[in-house]
Amino acid sequence: MRRRCGGNMILESALWIPVMTILVVFVIQFGKITYTYYALRNSLYTTGQYLSTQNTVNFCDLAGDPTIQAAINLGVTGTADASAPPLISNLTPDLVAVNIECIDPTNPAVPGPCSAPCGGLGPGPHPDYVVVTIPNGYSVTPRMLYLTLSPILLSPVVTVPFRGTSL
Repeated sequence: MRRRCGGNMILESALWIPVMTILVVFVIQFGKITYTYYALRNSLYTTGQYLSTQNTVNFCDLAGDPTIQAAINLGVTGTADASAPPLISNLTPDLVAVNIECIDPTNPAVPGPCSAPCGGLGPGPHPDYVVVTIPNGYSVTPRMLYLTLSPILLSPVVTVPFRGTSL
């Protein structure tokens, strides 16, 4: 006699469908976080690339130089206009920081802060690299079914060789 075993398939499906659903949702969230990270890096790279090719950038006044502010706005909004909507939600120009690095002649393998004079004492530093960061991080909260996960801080750093001239 042949026994019926059609109920086994229904039982196995009922056990595996929630596991597979959670796995698919996890993969989708991981992809979204990865995409956001690379979009942030692309935004910071646009800022650094713009600054590295400009002439007469005042690196002594990182917060007040209009060229630096225009470069940050370009990376955040896609235009130099600060009132334009951001390309990445919740990314504001205040989150982005620009620094410069110089190569140490005694140890050329390790770039560090520039030691050229600023504030009227000389012509300001001529950097070797422009470093664009989000120092406090960009918060991303992953969403999972019925779970509250803590936010993940993405802190990309982009270093671009400087090719322009500075004041």
